[in-house]
Amino acid sequence: MFDKLLDRYLGGAVKRGVVRVIHHGGREIVFGKPTPGFDEVTLRLIGKGTAREIVMDTRLGAAEAFIGGKLVIEQGDVMGLACLLRQNSPFDQGGNFGAVSPTRKIFNKLAGRFDSFNEARSARSNIARHYDLGNAFYELFLDSDWLQYSCAFWSRDDMTLDQAQEAKLGHIAAKLALEPGQRVLDIGCGWGGLAIYLAQRCGVHVKGITLSEEQVALARERAAAAGVADRVEFELVDYRALPARGETFDRIVSVGMFEHVGVPQFETFFRACANLLSPDGVMLLHTIGRMGNPGTTDAFTRKYIFPGGYIPALSETVAASQKVRLLACDIEMLRLHYAKTLRAWYARCLDHRDEIVAMYDEPFFRMWIFYLAGATAAFENGGLCNYQIQFARNRRTLPLTRDYIGSAEAALVGAAGDRAAG
Repeated sequence: MFDKLLDRYLGGAVKRGVVRVIHHGGREIVFGKPTPGFDEVTLRLIGKGTAREIVMDTRLGAAEAFIGGKLVIEQGDVMGLACLLRQNSPFDQGGNFGAVSPTRKIFNKLAGRFDSFNEARSARSNIARHYDLGNAFYELFLDSDWLQYSCAFWSRDDMTLDQAQEAKLGHIAAKLALEPGQRVLDIGCGWGGLAIYLAQRCGVHVKGITLSEEQVALARERAAAAGVADRVEFELVDYRALPARGETFDRIVSVGMFEHVGVPQFETFFRACANLLSPDGVMLLHTIGRMGNPGTTDAFTRKYIFPGGYIPALSETVAASQKVRLLACDIEMLRLHYAKTLRAWYARCLDHRDEIVAMYDEPFFRMWIFYLAGATAAFENGGLCNYQIQFARNRRTLPLTRDYIGSAEAALVGAAGDRAAG
């Protein structure tokens, strides 16, 4: 019975591209048809109860069957499977736009709040679950220069991952409208790449904060090696603790951290930023976002990847910032940049499969590439993107037009090229 239910689902989901399923017992069935640009994938179900596990828990069944070796991909790979399924139902071609029922609105709101409550006492353990996996692991697949675990900026299609990550740092720096000597707060500083870049290229002083012990230790080492330890400091501290200290900053930047804040803490986050920002201050928020309405975190991500995490919609992000009078001066949607970044990470993980398995085990490796593949599909054809939102406290702080962003960015890129040539 469960084999037939799985067949029925795939028959409805796969019209373009090919998914061939070999059920336990040897029965083979093909879904879809060959289509240019769509993969062909062959799946084998191992064990009599695998179809049942997949059908009975649509949120986690297929993921856990793949992780456990019960769903084996014999032709193609998990990236091809995830992207093929998303391609058959792209967010951009969304179908009927009837009103969302009041019940669904209430469910989404409550589920989002329950999933991502993220009080200060739980935030550190949630972060540690993901970011304290070990620096050596992340160094296997991130860019070598800046160790950026966030969306790169592909200003040219033929860029390498390292070039695209440096371009992202320049893009952010340009939007911050920096002047030498200014104080910058980097909330969720990772391994310190952005802080080091800003100190080196823009002559500013940076305070980076994180909740990951692994990250802060390596960030300090990297700042010392880069010769900027006198202009960059890193601290293991929650952003909510800073306003009480009475510090202020000329600029605030946060890259890839807002996804861990959680809906109940949105106002708290922006209130803290507003209190930490000088009267003429500027802030740049770089975050994964939903293209549509607020939603909920999927079960796989919640269980295996980012406990307490939540991907915000643009509407709820800006609404929270408005309550503390942070002015959204510039909003940019990065539509496919993260998909390209994730594909680069996926390829590097495949290249380093043996090292990752040796660090952890085979199920961990399968879990990780399932995560990267699913995320890629969501950014290529699902409802996810990245937003860069520039905020200011004073409407007169920034130039009247956006021209200064391109000029500053070009200068930073040119300076980087001169250094490389030298």
